[in-house]
Amino acid sequence: MANADNPAFEQGQSPRLAVSTLPGSIPLLIVGGGIMGLWAAVKAERLGIDTLLVEAEQLGSGASGGLLGALMPHMPDRWSDKKQFQFDALVALETEIAELEADTGLSAGYRRCGRIIPLPKPHLRGIAERHERDAGENWVSGERQFHWHVGDRPSVLEWVDDAAGQAGFVLDTLAARVSPRAMIALLSAFLRKAHHVRVAEQRRVVSLDPQAGRAVLSSGEEIVFGHAIVANGHGSFPLIRDALGLETGVALGQAVKGQAALLDATVDPAMPVVFLNGLYIVPHEDGTVAIGSTSEDCFSAPFSTDEKLEKLLAEACAVVPSLAHASVLERWAGLRPKAVGRDPMVGSVAGCPKLVALSGGFKVSFGLAHFLADAALQTVCGETPDLPVGFRLQQHVNIAVTDFGKC
Repeated sequence: MANADNPAFEQGQSPRLAVSTLPGSIPLLIVGGGIMGLWAAVKAERLGIDTLLVEAEQLGSGASGGLLGALMPHMPDRWSDKKQFQFDALVALETEIAELEADTGLSAGYRRCGRIIPLPKPHLRGIAERHERDAGENWVSGERQFHWHVGDRPSVLEWVDDAAGQAGFVLDTLAARVSPRAMIALLSAFLRKAHHVRVAEQRRVVSLDPQAGRAVLSSGEEIVFGHAIVANGHGSFPLIRDALGLETGVALGQAVKGQAALLDATVDPAMPVVFLNGLYIVPHEDGTVAIGSTSEDCFSAPFSTDEKLEKLLAEACAVVPSLAHASVLERWAGLRPKAVGRDPMVGSVAGCPKLVALSGGFKVSFGLAHFLADAALQTVCGETPDLPVGFRLQQHVNIAVTDFGKC
């Protein structure tokens, strides 16, 4: 039986739109059903904007369907508008998720668990102690103070090996984590009850003409839109480039391969995330532990794991010895979007107001997507979002065009 509130969804399944119900025109088209597109759809629903979300495969089937879910802040030093934006987003996410959980009865596996950072070399101790003072000044939200504690031993016994931090350890109380797949399921469940948002899976947007406000789908259907938010991960870069009429060689971003694994470790879910030189160890609510991730600009097999992941697993077991005997439940590989300016890519450019970017967010998407979706919707509504300069689409276009000119 179809959901009575939204007949576009089949009860108990991923939200799916039947062919016969695709609208010929829609005020807002969202391209992509990953973490960015789903948050944009949730925000559009709350604003009462009639919206069609189009996903080429299934919701969360790309990089958003990974394993890690670490929500980690930037370093608290050299404070900037970018760091303030991320800090505010990480603090607000707790409430945003709680509201969705109350509405749906589901859990995102969220916990502000903190983060342990081993300090393997002596010179890192002095840097960490300066960061401790920086956090005291910058990690403040109203009456809430988050900390960057420096100590000689890990803050949690029998978790991180003492030998991993010869110069000591940091405990960051701002960091958190979420289950990526549970978060996708939570957002999808909210949309099943939506009155203004419909979702079409298994439909790829082949082309966008923002001047005419027209999208062509892989099914052959055409959709006339008022605005289009492009949020389809690394696929957004060529789609936005072509829609803006930029030269074919202009690269607004690239796909970066990541590999990760999920261990059956029966770990206390209250354990902090561990971070060391690009290695992430992330305990989840069900006792599993996610290990990741590689960052590969060059690769031949985007969705296969290899010896790079095995090396990462060995490093994780050296830092957290209790993982050595845990069985591997899943090995995962996927492609994450990194915009040319590395920061998220959001907003529109002059002369093309119907096209709104919502992409990039390399390694920070789950912590920022709710705030970036707000900015995208503000753009749709004709407002000017308060975004760091480096996040703006125009900034990325400028970098990409300049780089192309140097070739």
